[in-house]
This record gives sequence, C-alpha cells and structure tokens, in this order.
Amino acid sequence: MEQETKICQNCKSPFVIEPDDFDFYEKMKVPAPTFCPQCRLQRRFMWRNEWKLLRKKDIHGKEIFSIFHEDSPIKIMDVAEWYSDSWDPLSYGKDYDFSKPFFEQFRDLLHQVPAMSRSLNRPVNSDYCANATQPKDCYLTFGLSYVENSAYSIWGSRAKDIFDCHIYNGSELCYDSVNITKCYRTLYSIDCEDCNDIMFCKNCVGCNNCFGCINLKNKSYYVFNQAYTKEEYIKKIEELGTTSRNNVEELREKCAESWMKYPNKFIHGRHNAEVSGDYITNSKNAKNCWRIVEGENLKYCQNFTLGPAKDSYDHSNFGDKTELVYDSLVVGDGAYNIAFSSQCYPSNSNLQYCFFCQNSSYLFGCISLRNKQYCIFNKQYTKEEYEALVPKIIVHMNEMPYVDKKGLVYKYGEFFPMEISPLAYNETSAHEHFPLTKEEVEKMGLVWRDVSEKNFNATIFGNDLPDDIKNVDESITKEVVGCAHEGKCNHECAGVFKITKQELQFYKLLNIPLPRICQNCRHYARFAWRNPAKLWHRSCMKEGCTNEFETSYSPDRKEIVYCEQCYQEEVA
Repeated sequence: MEQETKICQNCKSPFVIEPDDFDFYEKMKVPAPTFCPQCRLQRRFMWRNEWKLLRKKDIHGKEIFSIFHEDSPIKIMDVAEWYSDSWDPLSYGKDYDFSKPFFEQFRDLLHQVPAMSRSLNRPVNSDYCANATQPKDCYLTFGLSYVENSAYSIWGSRAKDIFDCHIYNGSELCYDSVNITKCYRTLYSIDCEDCNDIMFCKNCVGCNNCFGCINLKNKSYYVFNQAYTKEEYIKKIEELGTTSRNNVEELREKCAESWMKYPNKFIHGRHNAEVSGDYITNSKNAKNCWRIVEGENLKYCQNFTLGPAKDSYDHSNFGDKTELVYDSLVVGDGAYNIAFSSQCYPSNSNLQYCFFCQNSSYLFGCISLRNKQYCIFNKQYTKEEYEALVPKIIVHMNEMPYVDKKGLVYKYGEFFPMEISPLAYNETSAHEHFPLTKEEVEKMGLVWRDVSEKNFNATIFGNDLPDDIKNVDESITKEVVGCAHEGKCNHECAGVFKITKQELQFYKLLNIPLPRICQNCRHYARFAWRNPAKLWHRSCMKEGCTNEFETSYSPDRKEIVYCEQCYQEEVA
C-alpha cells in the first residue's frame, strides 16, 4: 500500500502511515491505528504505575502495598498468593455478551478478577519493589530485570549494588547517575559507558579516575578535562572534599555549568544502524524509539531493559526475547504475537486484549490466567470453539464499538480505553510523559486523585543531618528524616524518609554523604537529566555544517547539539 496521512481521533493532528507500517499491520492481522503515535503512547502509559507503591486492601481485607490505589475498583492479591494454586481465575469466566460493547464487558471482568498487587516476576527478598523481573535483595526499585542489592532506582538490568540511579545496564557500585552502561563505581554521572571510578562525568566512554569531565574517551586521571598524574589526581580529589554534602551540591552545580560549554551528540546511543529516537544501543532499524537495548525492526517502542526484541510496533516496557508485539504494555520474557495487552509475561503467545496473563497462548480478553489455552473472558473453550468465536467477537467490536466520554470510538484494533484504566491519571507514566492539570484530566473523563496529607513526625530534618559521611554512625538508621523540601515542591514529596542499614553500608563503602531529600524528590531530580520520549527536527549547531536530524533535545534548550559526524570529530 502507498503512504497514507490520517487525522488522529484524539488530538486531531495528522500522522503518516508508511508502506512498511501497513506491511506490519497485515502481518499482525490488525487494522491501521486511528490514534497518532503520541496519543497511542499516552493511552498505553495510562495503564502503567511506574514507581509508586500505594496501600490497598487485598481480597481478604488485609492492607498491603500495591501499584493500585485503595480507591481503585480493581481487586488485588499479594504476589505470593496470586502465584499460588489456592485460587482459580477460570472461576470468574463469563460468556461473551453480543448485546454489549467488548470494552464494557472487559471493564466489568477487570473489576472482578484479582490482579497481582505489585507486578513481579520471580522476586527474591524484594517486598518493596514492583514492575521487576527477578529482583534480589532490592528495596524500592522499579522497572528492572535481574538486579541485586539495590535501592531507589528505576529502569535497569543485570546490575548490582545500584542506588539512586535511572537507566542503568550491566553496572555495579554506582550512585545518583543517569543512563550508565557497564560502569563501576560511577557517581553523580550521566550518559557514560565502560567507565570505572568516575564522578560528575558526562558523555564519557572507557574512562577511569576522572572527575567533572565531559566527552572524553579512554582517559585516566582527568579533572574538568585537564590531565593530571595519578598522585596529583588523588590529591585533587581529596581537596574537593566529596565526603561533604555541601561540597557535593556545589560541585554538581559547577559541573552542570561546565558541561553546557561542550557539544552533545543529537542521540544518546552507540553501536546502532539505521535508528531514530533516543537512548538506543546495539540496535538495528529501530525508528522513533526510546530507551531500547538490542532491538531490531522496531517502531514507536519504548523502555526495553533487555533484548533481543524484534519486529514490533508500539510496544512499551520490558522486551527480553520478544517478537511480533503490537500496541502492548509490559509484555516480555519470551513473548510472541501479542496485541493490545498489558502486564503479560513470561512465555506468552497469541494473546489479544489480555491483562496479567502468564505462560499462556490463544487467549482473548482474559485476566490473571496462568498456563492456559483457548480462553475468552476467562472461560475455557476447545480449540475449535475458540477459533470460531474470536472472529465473531472482532466483527461485533466493529459493529458495536465502545464510545468513551469524549466521544472517541474504540473498535477492534485499539488498545484499552484510558477511562477504564484502574489507575488515576496522576498515578501513571502518562502523567510523567504527558503532564496535565487536574482540570484537564477530569475534562477528559479520567480520574485524578489528590495526594493525601502526610502526618509523619520527623525526628531529624534533612538539613540537620551530618554534612560529612565521616561523622555518621549507625544510630542514623533509627531516625525519621524530614525531607529538606518539606513537601513544598512539585515532586510528590514523601515528607520523610529513612536511612536503611543496607543504604548506610553503601554510603560508607563509597565514602559519599547522606541525602537530604526523600526518594521521590531524588527521583524527580534525576528525571531532569533524562530527555523526553519526543523528537524535534533540528540542524547541527556546528558552524558550517548543514546536517539535519531528529533529536530529543528541544529547540528551546541551551545545550549545544551536534550531528554524529561533527560530534565524533570533536571528541576524537
């Protein structure tokens, strides 16, 4: 088919469907989308609570931590019980009702079948984690795969001893850093790879023992891009006093100011061929993607902590041996031919419109099924019955579509409507990437939940903590620390926080000062260093260069942005 321009049902903006896109939709046997890529992403992210743990009563009335709010209509089970054989999700099975729209029936089933409280796959001693595969000895870590002994971190894989980091792979003993790969003892750094013992560095590759540097390759003993002998370097670092929180914050500002004088490559990524987007590594033919590892033949995909992932469109979060996934969220660990589904892992195939299903195949509109085949709305069918009924349901979805409060029409081929999500908008990834006011959210017919006031009593305030880690002993773990922001920021301030024994051991080992703000405020501070999942058309800022590109650096930002060729010439 030829290229076609459509008008988004939601935002009314034009978007292009290219011949390769039609080929993919034909392969998946689905119609072309009626929402533009950004609105499709917002719609999926409305079903994702990335990193907030909330209190909610389980089906027995016991209050537990969950990714769902206490006022959510969804029912939950604790992780261990959900995985057990003590209950049968098929007991909630329903006949398909051809007198009602599909999504109306799915919403009713969603409110009846218990979901897993925290979305975990093979957790080990990680009771305060969510959205994770095989976390071990982790605390308040989210969106990760195979991470050990870590805390307060989001979006990582195959790592250990990671605290307060965002986007990290194959790293160890790292702190307060963003987008680091194969790094060791990397502190307060951004966009670095294969580095050891560095602090306050940006865009460095293959470096060790560097401080405050940017755009260096294979260098040792540098401070602010100036070379030193080993002895001079050690003395200089001691003089900088990085065991002091006051000094660290002053150095952070100084380094950020220094970095602005140097160019940035238009994309964060290495070892790629024919890619567009940002934060892409070891990938081929990944177009308009964001945060991808080992991807091939992808488009409009985001947040793959692990590869490989191939031949997929509009797939957000997870990855790990996935193929032919379309318009789905949190699908991975051996997924094949999955469409319009969420929270489905591991080892699923041929699912449509499913939620929290595992090790299953040939399911349509099912919730919380494990090791099942040929089910519709949690009711068991024979293979022949399933194959006869599914086409009739698809025809019915087109003839009797679901119409939401905004008047948007949901036929077969659309992901779940935002308004039937069990989450409030401001609890979701949608709000992080597409921030809206309460009034705007409610006008869309969606739920907004005001944050309740916190009445925790601090025993010590962040600004009164010992400035130097040398002056801290284990008694600090008994204190309730008042966040220095005092709840006055726009970062969902937790108000208070604790210093755990595991955490204190980490600070002592790396000789770094205690934090003064809570984990939520630290999380948002790192967000400021991460580029958005959005592209702008720009030109290289190197004088005389006429190259153009798509980049996640918006035109109103102050950074210097170069094309690949000019950047490599600059840092060679």
